[in-house]
Amino acid sequence: MTASTVIDDAAALAGRTIAVPETRQLDVLAGLLERRGANVLRCPLVRIHDAPDQQPIVAWLKRRIAGPTDDLIVFYTGEGIERLVAAARRTGIEADFVAALRKTRKLTRGPKPKRALRKLDLEPELEAAEPTTAGLIDALKKIELPNRRVAVQLYASDQDMQLVDYLRGRSEPDCVAPYVYASAAEDAQVVDLIGRLARGAVDAIAFTSKAQVQRLEKLARDKGLDAELRRGLATARVAAIGPIVGAELEAAGFRVDALPADSYSMKPLVTALCELLHG
Repeated sequence: MTASTVIDDAAALAGRTIAVPETRQLDVLAGLLERRGANVLRCPLVRIHDAPDQQPIVAWLKRRIAGPTDDLIVFYTGEGIERLVAAARRTGIEADFVAALRKTRKLTRGPKPKRALRKLDLEPELEAAEPTTAGLIDALKKIELPNRRVAVQLYASDQDMQLVDYLRGRSEPDCVAPYVYASAAEDAQVVDLIGRLARGAVDAIAFTSKAQVQRLEKLARDKGLDAELRRGLATARVAAIGPIVGAELEAAGFRVDALPADSYSMKPLVTALCELLHG
């Protein structure tokens, strides 16, 4: 049976219980799974907020508009682009910000920032071959960066600093962090999820961000449930939306059973799960 046949099969996941820790696009992912017969266990682990202090965000936006003297803007995430555009809209400078983006080279990491730019009728001039910090640095090594400022939308991780440190050797990085992560689920919900995993009541769990893995692992450790979580993830099938999430799972000592081959988004994730669990 071909992958397209499996993904279109309304019973491909019939009788399967799949845990979904997604937050922002929870209904999208849950709907894709439910249409294929799955029983979806919804347990959003994290949510994203605008950065509490918006003044540095607005100042960063205005610097992009004022020149633009930047040689390049590096975008880590689609979420970051959308939050920046929303901040520009609230401030009444959205059109000017988009116009500035149109005049500036843009380097993206992965498909999500590219899709966010396309919503603005823009395209990245440069893309990282691998959707990682190392991929961004490799892309930067191949281009000229004359003594000009490079703007960076940060991802709120330690790896951001690897990129910033690299840029400091070649230019003047101007960074912005437009959002922060916050716990969204009550601890009791996450504890319940760990218990279900440990009891073998979950056939698969589909991770869509590093933050979900980190939140689940931290809470299990804090609650003394690390052994239960590890037993549960050894029993259930584990799916990751892409290589970054997969690497986070493996670094934590968890097995990855399903990962899309080339396109790292919701539908390919569901396809990978269907192929793994069908029959």
